[in-house]
Amino acid sequence: MRERIRKMRDFFIVRKEHHIFRQTPGNPGLLAADFARHHIPATDRSAMRLLSVLRQETPVLFPEERIVFTRTVRTIPELFTPEETAELKSSYWIHERGDVSNINADYTRLLYMGLVPKKQELEILRERFAASGQEENAHYITLQIQILDGILELTHRYRVLALQQGNEAVAETLSRVPAQPPRNFPEALQMFRILHFVMWCGGNYHNTIGRFDQYMYPYLAKDLEEGLYNEEDALELLEEFFLTFNRDSDLYPGMQQGDNGQSIVLGGRCESGADGFNLLSRLCLQASLELKVIDPKINLRVHSDTPLETYRLGTELTKQGLGFPQYSNDDIVIPGLTNLGYAPADACNYAVAACWEFIIPGTAMDIPNIEALSFAKAVADAVENALEGSDSYDAFYRRVRENIYTQSEELCERVKNVYLYPAPYLSLMMDGCCENARDISLGCRYNNYGIHGTGLSTAADSLAAIRKFVFEEKKVSAAELKKALKQDFSGYEQLCTLLRYEAPKFGNNDDYVDEIASLLLADFAGALKGKKNDRGGIFRAGTGTAMYYLWHTKDLPASPDGRHQGEALGCNYSPSLFSRCKGPVSIIRSFAKPDLKETINGGPLTLELHDTVFRTEESTEKVALLVKSFMDLGGHQLQLNAVNRDTMLDAQKHPEHYRNLIVRVWGWSGYFVELDKEYQDHIIQRMELAM
Repeated sequence: MRERIRKMRDFFIVRKEHHIFRQTPGNPGLLAADFARHHIPATDRSAMRLLSVLRQETPVLFPEERIVFTRTVRTIPELFTPEETAELKSSYWIHERGDVSNINADYTRLLYMGLVPKKQELEILRERFAASGQEENAHYITLQIQILDGILELTHRYRVLALQQGNEAVAETLSRVPAQPPRNFPEALQMFRILHFVMWCGGNYHNTIGRFDQYMYPYLAKDLEEGLYNEEDALELLEEFFLTFNRDSDLYPGMQQGDNGQSIVLGGRCESGADGFNLLSRLCLQASLELKVIDPKINLRVHSDTPLETYRLGTELTKQGLGFPQYSNDDIVIPGLTNLGYAPADACNYAVAACWEFIIPGTAMDIPNIEALSFAKAVADAVENALEGSDSYDAFYRRVRENIYTQSEELCERVKNVYLYPAPYLSLMMDGCCENARDISLGCRYNNYGIHGTGLSTAADSLAAIRKFVFEEKKVSAAELKKALKQDFSGYEQLCTLLRYEAPKFGNNDDYVDEIASLLLADFAGALKGKKNDRGGIFRAGTGTAMYYLWHTKDLPASPDGRHQGEALGCNYSPSLFSRCKGPVSIIRSFAKPDLKETINGGPLTLELHDTVFRTEESTEKVALLVKSFMDLGGHQLQLNAVNRDTMLDAQKHPEHYRNLIVRVWGWSGYFVELDKEYQDHIIQRMELAM
């Protein structure tokens, strides 16, 4: 890391000195009140809010900066008053905050064109709509033109400040972008920063970055070929660019600090079938390795032709305790998405949403995290209502399957009539939106909904225990088991020990329980197959949990796997927290057995490796081989944490000593000491595996 970058990292990440320039609007709710008083339509509100924030932004430049734009406005105003929001919620399903989020814009629609040529294109469209009497469409295009003008005006103010301060490099860059398309890699990085910055200013969030190394590589390759700079200079530019993702991230909405969706995807197959991992991919890994910051979160696409060296490079990041890269297997994901109806070219171009859900850049208004099914609840309800009356395990499992289908039906019914707040700026970068004057909030080429599947291991382990001890060995009666569960094993401690530690567990490469897990996933996929959502899309089953690994336990009783009431579920697609698994090899063998192409909404196998695993080159190599083996066996996604229980326990006692301790939470990495204690405790409870 060069000295300039070291100083910038210290300034922005360690000391956070740029925070002194932040301002809070006098009354953030005033804008919504004005909108309501004047009965301003929602689309106009969205454009006006963004323009208001851009006008309030105060340009600031810091020493030796080359890539600029820093948030100074702390709060993005609400679009609706509390009364209006309550009325909307009474009529619609409002997803999360209501704003469009968790999609991947096609940045090249503006990046490759420039804002002034885009304005000219929009002006022609506006005239065409007006001439044909489509005044509403013409007005929508006018709003988009105004937004582009607002971006250009803020850029001009930044350029004036750069000239005043004698920062000729920034002034020169801003004289070109974003008005015109960038000519080189530095200009492309600056333009992307502006495009991404504006998304946050517009109230949109979980703004993922997509296949950065694919759409940005041509700029870098051209510059290097022309000898404008060398690879070390390119790395320096990239590291400054990566720092921009961290300077404002504490202002971004999310479940916890770090849950901001700034995911970058590297490598993977191109449409031709060739491996897309390139020099920029490698430089991104190196930049992240040197900076050791939580954003952007690295996702590596791999496949059968990915060389072991790529896995080694990824493992070097894991070794640093960053909680990434997360790996996705093209050989499973691409056919899985194609089977769901995505065009082969779109499936091949998949990216990753805020956490791990698979999304398509520029063409999909998918909501990949709209709800979650609880496998553990399906089992718990069957135990309560059908266990004593079942004369065989197969009969009992039929009730579990019925519960999965019932839950799925209820979830699909619950999320009807979805309403998303308009996003005219984002619509500039989505397929068909400008041409049809149709806001992205109303849909795009794909409009599918993703449903997580939580507590899979708890459910599979519980069913294995019931099958073995109730129906086969008859060590416990159905009535006795039900009573023990209702009493949370109070007075049944020996039974709890039997269920908890001697019953088959998913993760030990034991077909007895692994086949049950496979069947549960197949039934989940089957329950959603053929169902259409309110936008004409489909429902996608997944293996992720997000925060539901805690939420779904609130009303869940003790379970037949020996889990006590209130104990958390495993994170994502992983063994239960107390499983005594033989080791990581047995885990990957178990978790690769299901047909994961059928549950391809996303949700990685999540493993915690003790940080001592990485102390030698040989053991680090073994981790790389472990990841490759999971993919070769048919795994879909994998994320690793290099953790140390003692370190985390000490960090809870002395957080001031561990400000830079990074952990993987569910689909994102965050600073351990900034997490709520319930999430800290869950990470501490997860396994520390040795190789």
